Amino acid sequence: MLHLSKFKGTTTVGIVCKGGVVLAADMRAALGNMIMAKNVTKIFQIDEHLALAGAGNVGDILSLVRMLRAEAKLYRARVGREMSVKALATLTANILNGTKYFPYFGWFLIGGYDKKPRIYSVDMAGGMTGDNYVSAGSGMEFAYAVLENEYKEGMNINEGVKLAVKAINTAIKRDVFTGDGIMVVKLTNRGYKELSKNEVDKILKSL
Repeated sequence: MLHLSKFKGTTTVGIVCKGGVVLAADMRAALGNMIMAKNVTKIFQIDEHLALAGAGNVGDILSLVRMLRAEAKLYRARVGREMSVKALATLTANILNGTKYFPYFGWFLIGGYDKKPRIYSVDMAGGMTGDNYVSAGSGMEFAYAVLENEYKEGMNINEGVKLAVKAINTAIKRDVFTGDGIMVVKLTNRGYKELSKNEVDKILKSL
C-alpha cells in the first residue's frame, strides 16, 4: 500500500491584486513517474483571511497545515484578532528553519488579506520572500514565464484569477508532474473563497 506522504509534484501560483490575493494550484499527485491521484487539495485555509499553498511532499504539507491552523487559533485566543499575513509567513519560516536538519519537504506560498493583500514564498530552509507574484513547484519556471510577461501592478482580482489559471494551465501543458485540474482561491477583505470547477472551466475556455 502506498503512503500518501510519498506523493509529490505540483505547481502553485500566488498573485497580489487590487483588493485581494489569488492562490492557484494543480491537483495531481505523482509518485516518481506515476500519477497516483488526480484530485489532491494543495491550497488550505489557515484562518478567515489566510491561506497556504504547498508544493512538495503531501504528508509534510498536511502536517504543517495542521500546526499552522492550531497556532492561528491560539493567536486569536491570546491576542483577540487574526494573525497578519507576514506573521503567519514568519511563523512558517521559523518552523521550517528549526527543522532544516529533518526538513518538511515542501515549498510554501502564504497569502492573505490584513490591511492590504500580501503574499510570501517560504522555502524548506525557512527562506522568506515577499513579492507581487510568486510560484513554486515542479512547473514553476513555466508559470513564472507567464507571470513575468503578463502581470500588471494594480490589476483587479478577476484579472488576477485569469492570470493565475493561465500560469497553472501553461505548467500543466509542459510539466509532467503538474495536471488534472486547477484549484483557485481568492482572499479578500471578505475572507476565503474557493472558485467552483465550473468557474475555473469557464476561465480556461476563455484563454
